Amino acid sequence: MVNLNELKTLSPQAFAYLGAPELAYVKEIKVEGETAFAVHAADGTAIAIFESRDNAFGAAMQNDLEPVSVH
Repeated sequence: MVNLNELKTLSPQAFAYLGAPELAYVKEIKVEGETAFAVHAADGTAIAIFESRDNAFGAAMQNDLEPVSVH
């Protein structure tokens, strides 16, 4: 179990690696004026861009990643 007090002492870099490599963040973006969905690793590394949110989530899950939305 994670101690909440320990989480508060993590550096921003250490916090970014929590959940890595199991998490994928999906964020709506604009590409050439069109809506797209970027998938990023927990550390912020760009993985892929998809035309739909469903495709982004599906691709993450097919690669054993847990997708979460970023607003």
